[in-house]
Amino acid sequence: VIPVLCATHLAAGHDRAEAFRRAVSVFDGSVAIGVATGDAPERLLLALRGSGQGLYVGLAEDAYVVASEPYGVVELTTEFVRMDGETPADPDDPGASRGQILELDGALAGTLDGIVRRSYDGRSLPVTEDDVARAEITTRDIDRGDYPHFLLKEIGESPDSVRATLRGRLVPAGDTPAGWRVRLGEDALGADVRAGLSDGSIRRILVIGQGTAAIAGGSVARALEAELAESNGIIVEDLPATELSGFGLTPDMSDTLVVAISQSGTTTDTNRTVDLVRVRGARVVAIVNRRNSDLVDRADGVLYTSDGRDVEMSVASTKAFYAQAVAGILLAVAIADAAGAPGAPDRADVLTGLRALPDAMVEVLGMRDQVASIASRHAPGRRYWAVVGSGPNLVAAREIRIKLSELCYKSIAADVTEDKKHIDLSSEPLILVCATGLVGSTADDVAKEVAIYRAHKALPVVVADAGSSRFADAHDVVSVPPVHPRLAFLLSTMVGHLFGYEAARAIDAQAHVLRSAHAAIEAEAERRLAGGAVQATSYDPGTGSAAPEALPDALTPGLATELGAAAGTFADELRNGRLNGHLEASTAVRLSTLFRFALGAVPLESYQLEFGRVGTPALVLDDLAAALTVAIEELTRPIDAIKHQAKTVTVGISRTDETLLDARLAREVLDAGAPRDSLSYRTLRALVALDPAVSDVAGYTRYRVDGLDGASPTAAIVDRGGVSTGIRSRTDRDPALRGTKHRVAVDRDVLVTRGARDDRIIVLVPEVKDRETVGITLLHVVLRERLTPDVLRGVLQGYGNRYSAVRDAVCETEPDLRDDLLAEVPVVDLLTDPVPDIADRLRVDQLRA
Repeated sequence: VIPVLCATHLAAGHDRAEAFRRAVSVFDGSVAIGVATGDAPERLLLALRGSGQGLYVGLAEDAYVVASEPYGVVELTTEFVRMDGETPADPDDPGASRGQILELDGALAGTLDGIVRRSYDGRSLPVTEDDVARAEITTRDIDRGDYPHFLLKEIGESPDSVRATLRGRLVPAGDTPAGWRVRLGEDALGADVRAGLSDGSIRRILVIGQGTAAIAGGSVARALEAELAESNGIIVEDLPATELSGFGLTPDMSDTLVVAISQSGTTTDTNRTVDLVRVRGARVVAIVNRRNSDLVDRADGVLYTSDGRDVEMSVASTKAFYAQAVAGILLAVAIADAAGAPGAPDRADVLTGLRALPDAMVEVLGMRDQVASIASRHAPGRRYWAVVGSGPNLVAAREIRIKLSELCYKSIAADVTEDKKHIDLSSEPLILVCATGLVGSTADDVAKEVAIYRAHKALPVVVADAGSSRFADAHDVVSVPPVHPRLAFLLSTMVGHLFGYEAARAIDAQAHVLRSAHAAIEAEAERRLAGGAVQATSYDPGTGSAAPEALPDALTPGLATELGAAAGTFADELRNGRLNGHLEASTAVRLSTLFRFALGAVPLESYQLEFGRVGTPALVLDDLAAALTVAIEELTRPIDAIKHQAKTVTVGISRTDETLLDARLAREVLDAGAPRDSLSYRTLRALVALDPAVSDVAGYTRYRVDGLDGASPTAAIVDRGGVSTGIRSRTDRDPALRGTKHRVAVDRDVLVTRGARDDRIIVLVPEVKDRETVGITLLHVVLRERLTPDVLRGVLQGYGNRYSAVRDAVCETEPDLRDDLLAEVPVVDLLTDPVPDIADRLRVDQLRA
């Protein structure tokens, strides 16, 4: 699509940069696009729009390095220019175009002089030294070392990540009996936020994130609730960022502190939500793992996990979760102190426990072999899995669910331990029970639940504190070192992460022998092709046709050995049920049958009865290779990469209409009484585009529209305000809906026009419900006399693509439209006169010029 659009605009006579700008401008949502043309291979065009996308142009020696992450440029340079897909070209105009376009000139590679930057509406945005950022990560941060997978490396680095998060922030308390205290600098919790907490103007704290970060947010919210329990009523809530931006925004959020959590700092949904709460007055503190990230730029304060450069390369994030949870506890203590709250009664014990936590995590890492054995025995053969936990362990259960789902490609339930028996024990699942930090009757009750699971043929695997003897009914128990009950869920999580890693390896291992068989077939096919071999056949005199030879005669000894070994192993796995969990029944049946045909256990004469085609040795091998491919795909678990998922999710919410509501014209329509849900996205976009052209709104009239689908539609005034109260309306004596109001009701488009009697400038705005106009809001407006070319172009383009229509009309006879002459035409004429009249006027002006 993109090449076709670019080519279309080039054919219309536009230069390369303008053709690219026009092409990318038609796309909605978040985009990152690069284009090169055959006639100018030394030039590269880039476009970025959206809150979660990333494009970085590294300034290397005699080269530009373009990447979606800073990781991609640091091997060649530490300096880069970051494209901005969200900031309006005019920050004072909410309707201004967002997104940027760069043109890179290879002849000036590595320099700022070779970069031309424009906005989406064509405005020049010069690149200066102030736009150059310097990376704070290096290639050593993304080295896998001797580990087989980044995931295992990152789980193993989790204790050090927690230590780094605590370093310099959890410090000795001197001679006080507390032992430890939290010290966060102004960069994490600034003076403005501390003042808001101290004077009580911050009355609500919302913890947001997406995916694993949202789960970590649950633990942060628990820490905040514990620390603020005795405070003067600060409300704490955790929720996904999309839930806040979709359903929790209010016009004034100046009483709200948002704690935004993200590993990468580039999560689209989180960053867009932060944008929306900030414009409503909320303050934002970010817990983030990556310096130089978008979230860092958006936040009032930043608390880095680890040292802010603790890079995660595996798609499944692990060590960031522990650091986020620990950072959340530190932040909760600092917030409570700033608010003058006495803090949690067990604060001293929790802080002491934090110091010991990394050593306990190291002990858990030493249990990897035990966890691997459990995963290997149970994970491959169980189709249904679940993770349960109570209290803080529910956070662990939800986080483990995410990792097991990501790594093992399963849809997995995560429930409260005591609630599981009310939900889906009928599936007889493998259940990972997070039971660390439990004491007394609560631990006894969880043990009873485990017994219930076992009695209903589920397979419970329990993670519990060492020394606990309550879980005799568990199929397996992993005993972890005891830590403070408020921290114990982190050890449950670590066991779950290890279990997910080893389970994925165990599932993937089932495909090893199938990969070998497939490789052997491919090698045989290449050997035959190289030697010019053809299908082996024998002549049947009875039918006069060529009949296929018995297949074993067509197999080389090596291939027969490989296939025989694979078939035997596969049959063993089928018989013992280890393939029940992840291989589709149809795949297993087809593969078993094809193995028997390939090895001669079933005569080829039966092949047509089984598969509907006449069997030949080559056909059987082809079908076997295809079946092996399907089975391998069903069993493959790559671990560091995840099917249908990227490390940084760059496609997410836009919530564009929430920003559009900030425009003055949109507010005027809403203040007049139009329901929010009656204004379509197209209507809001038009109002935002028109906003710069309007200097004042003098009054309004709202009409109710009835019978639009009938022969005699009517309009009735329901409210008036401003100058409208002194103006007589035709509708008062004749309710028939006709003229421009009828046109607006039918087309459902915003219209700027002149009053039929008094020549007043009005804006007619349709109110739509269920795709039918039910009302019209009429605004009496005063338009500006003139606008600058850049602003005018945005106004006209946003108002029904009027700029393009005028330009096309002018270019019927002229080579191009001169924007400077367009800007000399009064705004009212450009918005209300017919396009052909405007074009005729501009042609005359261009001839005179």
